[in-house]
Amino acid sequence: MIFNKADILLPALDSYSKWAVVACDQFTSQPEYWEQVKKLVGDDVSSYHLILPEAELSINDSDRIVEINKTMEEYLQKGIFNVYENSYVYVERELNNGVIRKGIVGVIDLEDYDYTPTANTGIRATEKTVVDRLPPRVKIRENAPLELPHILLLCDDPEHQLLESIETIKDKLPVLYDFNLMQDGGHITGRLVQGEAVSLFDNALEKYLQETEKKYQNLDEDAMFFAVGDGNHSLAAAKKCYELRKEEFGSQIKARYALVELENLQDEAQKFEPIHRLLKYVDVQNLLKNMREQICVEYSKHKIEYYAQDDCGTLYLDERLGELTVGILQNFLDDYVNNSSILVDYIHDDSVLKQLSNNSDTIGFLLYAIDKKSLFQGIIKDGALPRKTFSMGHAQEKRYYMESRKIM
Repeated sequence: MIFNKADILLPALDSYSKWAVVACDQFTSQPEYWEQVKKLVGDDVSSYHLILPEAELSINDSDRIVEINKTMEEYLQKGIFNVYENSYVYVERELNNGVIRKGIVGVIDLEDYDYTPTANTGIRATEKTVVDRLPPRVKIRENAPLELPHILLLCDDPEHQLLESIETIKDKLPVLYDFNLMQDGGHITGRLVQGEAVSLFDNALEKYLQETEKKYQNLDEDAMFFAVGDGNHSLAAAKKCYELRKEEFGSQIKARYALVELENLQDEAQKFEPIHRLLKYVDVQNLLKNMREQICVEYSKHKIEYYAQDDCGTLYLDERLGELTVGILQNFLDDYVNNSSILVDYIHDDSVLKQLSNNSDTIGFLLYAIDKKSLFQGIIKDGALPRKTFSMGHAQEKRYYMESRKIM
C-alpha cells in the first residue's frame, strides 16, 4: 500500500522533554537557538544527538556524521527503544495559539514517490528539489541504521474521512507520550494505533485512495494521492539512498520505505505561512536597481516588501512573468546570485526577517502566503512549485523528532 503501518520505535523514557527537538532545517540563521537546545539536552538521551542541524553544517562534517551513526547504534544496543510492531501513531499537536493539528505516523513506499518536477507518481513533491542540496543529506542517511522523520505528508481530504476515522476512537487508544515541547513548540500527544484500530484506518485509507483515483480518472490525469508538505529535500535524500541500496540489494529492503506524518491539507488547523528571502553579502542598491529594471511594474497583484538597513519599501512584480509571486522573485534571485558570493537564506518569521536585514550588505524580502486550496491542482497543472514557496506554520510549529524506524 502507498501508505502503511510500520515497526515504530520510541525511546523508553520517563520524560520526552529532552528527546524531542525541532526539524534540523529550522533556525538556520539563528545558531543561538541550537546552542540553547544543546545546553538543554546535555548528554541525556535525545534526538539532537541523532541529527545534524543545518545551522551547524560545516565544510567537513564526516566525523560528526560518524558520531551520529555510532550514537544510533549505541541507543539500539542499549535497548533504549520500545518497538511497536505493525502500528501507526495518531498525533495531536497543540500549537501555541491553542489550535490542534492532527496527524498519523506511518510509512510511504518510495517506489510511489518521485521528486522530479514532471512526476506523475502517487506521491509528489510540492517544491522543486535542488539536487545540489541532496549530497549532505544523503551522506547523513546512507550509513544510518535509523531514520527520524520531520517529513509532513499531505492528503487532500475535504470529506475528513482519514484522520477522523481515528479521532473518533482516540480516547480508547493507549497514550505513548503527552508533554510540552521545548523552545515554545507547544504540546504534543501521541496514541498507539494497533489491532482493530489499524483496520479502521486502513479501510478509510482504501476509500480515500479509490475516490481520489476516480476523481483523477474523470480529469484524465494521473492520480496524485499525497504531496510532500514539509521535508521535501529530506525525503528526496531518502529516495536517493534507496535507489543506491536497491542497485546492490534489490527492492525488498527496509530503505524502500520512509517514515512520515500524514496530515490533511483541508484541516482548518493547517495554516500555510510564507517563507521570506534574506540575501547576505550583497550590494543592496544594485540589486534593487536590477529588480526594478527587470521584473517590477508600477502595480500588480504580485506584491512584496523589502527591508534593508537604511531603506524599506514595496515592490510590484510583473504578472506576465508568472502565476506565483514567489516564483517570479526566486527565478530572478537564482540568476542574480549565480556564481557570486551572495548567500540566500529562507526565513519564516516576519520579525526575524526584519531584524536580520539590519546590516549594510543585507536585504530581506517579505512575501505573502499562497492559497492552500489550490495546491494539489497547481502541482498537477504546473509541476512542483519553486523551492521554499510556503511553510506549514512558523518555525516552532514544525515537526519535532519523536518516532524512529530501522532502515538497515
